[in-house]
Formats: sequence, C-alpha cells, structure tokens
Amino acid sequence: MNTSNVRTFAEKIVSPFTLAFSAFSHLPSLPYQINRVLYHCFHIGYCTFWIVGILSLFIGGVLALQTGFSLKSVSGAHSFIGSIVGLSMVRELGPMMTAFLVAGRVGSATTAELASMQVYNEVDALITMKLSPARILVLPRLVAILLMMPILTMFSNILGWFGGMIVSYHVDLISLDPQTYWDGVKTYVDFESVKDGLIKAETFGFIIVLICCNVGLHTKGGPREIGTAVTKGVISSMCMILILDYFVTKFTL
Repeated sequence: MNTSNVRTFAEKIVSPFTLAFSAFSHLPSLPYQINRVLYHCFHIGYCTFWIVGILSLFIGGVLALQTGFSLKSVSGAHSFIGSIVGLSMVRELGPMMTAFLVAGRVGSATTAELASMQVYNEVDALITMKLSPARILVLPRLVAILLMMPILTMFSNILGWFGGMIVSYHVDLISLDPQTYWDGVKTYVDFESVKDGLIKAETFGFIIVLICCNVGLHTKGGPREIGTAVTKGVISSMCMILILDYFVTKFTL
C-alpha cells in the first residue's frame, strides 16, 4: 500500500469522528433546532416501531421454541426458558435487531437524503449562506437517534419477552405456565443486564447515523452515485455494528 492509499484510508477512518466533533461543537444551538430534532425523532422512532415490534415478537417466539426443543430431554429445564429468552433479548438480540432495522430503514433514508443534497449542490448552498451542514443536517439526527434508540430497544425487549411467553404456553412441546415463564424473566433479568443492552443500543445508533451522514455528505458525481452511497452507508453501518458488538460486550461483561 503506497503513501497515497494510506492517507486516503486514514482520512476515511478519521472523517466520521471529525464530523461528530463538528456537530457537537454546535450544541449551544440545539434549543433553536427542537423542531428538527422532533421531526427526526418521529421518523427514526415512531415510523420504525411497527417493524421492530413484529420482528421482536417472532424472534422471541422462535428463541423460546428452539430453546424448548433443545431442552426437551432435560427434566425441569423448561422452567429456564423465561430466563434464557429474557437475557438473550436484553443483552444481545434486542439491541442488535433494533440496530440492524434502524440501519436498513433510517440509515438508508439518511444517506439518500444527504447524498441528494450534496449531488444537487444544496449543501454548498448552506455553506454559501454560512450555515454549517454539521449543525443543520447532522446534529439534530444524532440527538434524535440517542433519544429514540433506548425506547426502540426496550420496546423490542418487551415484545420479544411476550413472543417467548406466547410460544412457551401454547406449543405442546413446551407447555410452560406463564407465571413460571415470567418468574424466570424477573429472577435473571436485572438492571445491569438492561443497562448493558441500552449501552449497546446507544453505541450502535450513534455510529449508524454518523456513518450514514458522513457517506451522504461526501458523495460525489451524479444521481447514479446516490444509490451507491446508500449501499455503502448501510453496509458500512452493519459491519460496524457487528465489530462494535464484540468490543462493547467485552467491555460490559
């Protein structure tokens, strides 16, 4: 790898963090951008609730079914299904599924919007008017994702628990009493587990919006490049989610 390639690679790594620093340097202006923050909260949070709910409900059900099948030969082991589903949702599946859905839905839309603005010189128009793109376009999105990710993740966790409970009770292979199921959830799912999951969710959400904003604002070329930028933003976000998942898990254990 020659010097030029090393410099280009370093710039790509540093660029999102530079953008984040620039955005948060405008935090004093946040009270004047409440409408923008609320707008992004609506599109990030409310419009994503239904797909998060559907996926979480069925993932919780499938997890309970697979666990029940695996433990069918162990006497009395079915009573631990609630604890397994509960901990799996709050520590791993809830934050991870929510992040992937946000990357696919919100990340793609963010990249497409900012890439379009860049291609059609709207970002240059903001700069000409001495309005920082980091303040107008990035800061409200970062604040909105930090506000909505914990809510979406807890919603995912709860729906996953209910999905597991429904399957555990109605599938003959398991036939676990709901009271026993919820006792397992309450016994093993503690505040620390929930907190660790929410730390993951906040980290994933922040990096998704940061990467997608950075990709969108650095799009060059014509309209064809917008689709390329969307693909790059979503794939980069999902790869970073998987990488960060390991390190955040190691940090919170």
